Amino acid sequence: MKSEQIFNKSVSEKVQKLSYAIEQTKDDEELYKIVTDFYKTYGVGEFGLNKAFRISADDKSGILCPITTTSDMLLDDLVGYESQKKELVQNTEAFVEGRKANNVLLYGDAGTGKSASIKAVLNQYYSRGLRMIEVHKHEFKKLPKVIAAIKNRNYRFIIYMDDLSFEEFEIEYKYLKVVMEGGLETKPENVLIYATSNRRHLIRETWSDRSDISQDELHRSETVNEKLSLSARFGVTIGYYNPLRKEYFNIVTTLARRHPEIKLTDEELRSAASKWEMYHGGMSGRTAQQFIDSLLGARDLS
Repeated sequence: MKSEQIFNKSVSEKVQKLSYAIEQTKDDEELYKIVTDFYKTYGVGEFGLNKAFRISADDKSGILCPITTTSDMLLDDLVGYESQKKELVQNTEAFVEGRKANNVLLYGDAGTGKSASIKAVLNQYYSRGLRMIEVHKHEFKKLPKVIAAIKNRNYRFIIYMDDLSFEEFEIEYKYLKVVMEGGLETKPENVLIYATSNRRHLIRETWSDRSDISQDELHRSETVNEKLSLSARFGVTIGYYNPLRKEYFNIVTTLARRHPEIKLTDEELRSAASKWEMYHGGMSGRTAQQFIDSLLGARDLS
């Protein structure tokens, strides 16, 4: 994959590179190839030249604005969680190819790679027309405008919602339910929703929900069904859980061996990583990466 696609260089950088190449050539056929290759690689307009977007703070400049700095992570960079990544790839592959695909919810323990997996999917399929739009729950009222701006385009769009969850008093999830399923206007075939959450059911439940009759409300089971109805709209749900000790050490050693400057033996890595996780939130992929970063930042790596 070309670095320009992974790192999502700004539009000005891409156009400057094109302009320089045009200035350097004197041959008409070569000029034609330079220009056509550029548009073949990047497409045209803001959706062709950018791969990630967020909702604009000012609607006067359009509903979307590009995110010009994104990570360069690929799925192969994530150690472990092979079955989870496989299921995510299968669904995304179908979507990019124009086949039927589902909205996806990645749920489970914090720091296990849920958000990183979705960001890696964007890098993996950017060159095949995939684009991503980050939306936060306080922006859900604007989802119809977002969808109106991207439907019937030649690109495939994933609306990305990170760390999605709702307390009992929050009602923004109702706007999301209508967009996913329930409104008169169906969701365009070139749009999917990918979300991450530490909660499987997204909306906070209490023990009182489990009683069909409570002091405040009759038929509490209907309340439970209402709370579960949002997560049910995700056709694919993938669980990410904290690794066992052996899996955690495998993540640590695999990450460490990508950096030749780390000279510690496997046994020394396991010992140091064990101490690290006890004081830094337990065993997870995030903890493992933070441990490796601490080694890389140390003066003495041996």
